[in-house]
Amino acid sequence: KVNSKKVHKKARTTSTVLLKGPKNFRQRLVCSLLSGKPVKIEEIRSRDERPGLRPFEANLLRLLDKLTNGTKIEINVTGTTLYFRPGFITGGKIKHDCGTERAIGYYLEALIPLSLFAKNPVKATLQGITNDNYDLSVDLIRTALLPGLQNVFGLPASLQLKIQARGAPPNGGGEVVFTSPLVKQIKPIYFTDEGKIKRMRGLAYSTRVSPQTANRMVDSARGLLNHWIPDVYIYTDHYKGEESGKSPGFGLCLVSESTTGVLLSAEEMAMGKQASLPESLGRVSAEKLCNEISSGGCVDTCCQSIYFLLMAISEESVSKIRAGKLSTCSIQFLRHLKDFFAVTFKVKADTETNTILLSCLGAGLKNFSKKST
Repeated sequence: KVNSKKVHKKARTTSTVLLKGPKNFRQRLVCSLLSGKPVKIEEIRSRDERPGLRPFEANLLRLLDKLTNGTKIEINVTGTTLYFRPGFITGGKIKHDCGTERAIGYYLEALIPLSLFAKNPVKATLQGITNDNYDLSVDLIRTALLPGLQNVFGLPASLQLKIQARGAPPNGGGEVVFTSPLVKQIKPIYFTDEGKIKRMRGLAYSTRVSPQTANRMVDSARGLLNHWIPDVYIYTDHYKGEESGKSPGFGLCLVSESTTGVLLSAEEMAMGKQASLPESLGRVSAEKLCNEISSGGCVDTCCQSIYFLLMAISEESVSKIRAGKLSTCSIQFLRHLKDFFAVTFKVKADTETNTILLSCLGAGLKNFSKKST
């Protein structure tokens, strides 16, 4: 056992993971930083009319460079090949402009797992678009993802996200403050009991439009959800002035909670020319939540990859979780976890509930900067 651990540690620090294509770009870099393995990504949109890295991907590299010390990033002339040698995650206070190509949630998904293993507690101020239909909104992260991680993995309550200003597409103008404590090690989990839905909560927001827009979304969503459960409460949040960002917009984020602490969420935003009536948007958001609940599982489809990552780097013990339908991104990410951490997930279908049980043996990643108490 001692010899095998030495060999694994040596391979972990010297071997370079070779990958192709731009898919799962964030997850690859996160795995590289946590595992200590360099990664080389080739053929990044090499056949497209615009080959190479996109501006938002280069922006993510700049954020990771601020978060770490000693990280080496090499990009070829055409931008189609990236060599990323991870450095040390230092953390601390960070201020970053996320631009307007992707929402702040795109960057937060990479920041959340990395900040737990930093040298110093992270306080990151991120500016840009807070809500859109392509990335997780800051509302879903604040009300569903972070509380879910705290309940399931026992993370500290100081893992928080505060919204200072909202920014709708296309011009953004939003600002959030993300704070994260340090952990010594992630605890293994056994999370397979779905329970029964006991309540639903939501947040309807509006910026630079009539305050009645949020109320119209609430009435439409409650018209569907109250058929299934009486305990439905949706807050309204209207922003004006400097806190309302640079573009008009509105949206609805819904979260359901079960008797066993399972949080399932759904959201829908109105974006520029794609904006629809508040009534239809509220109805669509409620239908999405019902579909998420009907698919089953103990974790959101959009949050699966973060849960799987924390399971893979947890203590050297077996973790098990129940999931609904696996997304394409999650399936590919399970392969990346095997490449970087040598962790293989056992996937078993549960035909009675039409769900999937996933289990793995954690890699035992430790944060040596965190003093044990």
